[in-house]
Amino acid sequence: MSEERKTEARNPKARGLEAFTTRQILELMNDEDATVPAAVRAAVEAIVAAIAKGGHVIYVGAGTSGRLGVLDASEAPPTFGVEPDMFHGIIAGGDTALRSSIEGAEDDASAGRRDVAAVVRKNDVIVGISASGRAPYVLGGLEAGKNVASATVGITCNAGSQLAQAADIPIVVDVGPEVLAGSSRLKAGTATKLVLNLLSTAAMIRAGRTRGDLMIDVRPTNAKLRERAVRMVRDETGLSEGDARARLEAAGWSVRKALDS
Repeated sequence: MSEERKTEARNPKARGLEAFTTRQILELMNDEDATVPAAVRAAVEAIVAAIAKGGHVIYVGAGTSGRLGVLDASEAPPTFGVEPDMFHGIIAGGDTALRSSIEGAEDDASAGRRDVAAVVRKNDVIVGISASGRAPYVLGGLEAGKNVASATVGITCNAGSQLAQAADIPIVVDVGPEVLAGSSRLKAGTATKLVLNLLSTAAMIRAGRTRGDLMIDVRPTNAKLRERAVRMVRDETGLSEGDARARLEAAGWSVRKALDS
């Protein structure tokens, strides 16, 4: 089977899917998700090196891939206390495409070049995301950063795709055919989210944004996160809950400052 068509092929396990019970559907989907590999390879090192030099991470994708990139980028500031542009998500069709399908947006390579060129800087890492590996918008985005960014990464499910060949660091997660033929928001989407989790989390740990397994740079912007911050300070220092809260308040609710004071 052509590598480029794997994600759009029929999955033999899903023949007769319309007659499956709810349990059978969910069991099949869960079994298929479990085939997602965890390898990320050299991409984390490239991101860590870029951040150390003042660089940023630019995710570029279309459809589900683009939404997952924007999701990961948007969660970095509250989780790790980084600036909003440390991880930057770009999706074909702009913010409207986060909620609605923008037909044809992924086919516009020139828009990908334009959107990435508008934000990319020296020492940045561009992460192109495309399950099929052939979305022109994503390929255009990588092209725009080739002579500017310190490295390009491609996350795809097809080893022989244009994206895998174009990226300095290709991350190929071979998930095979989807349960629902061609619906790459399923296993391919799960695999993509898994890889993005690994990239951003490992890079932030390496960049010193955690202490042990604690998110000490978390921004406690709501009651749940403030309670989590209190628990972290209490558990790490041995203080009572009241004293931990008082120390956090004195530190402007910075867990890092509260632990270091």
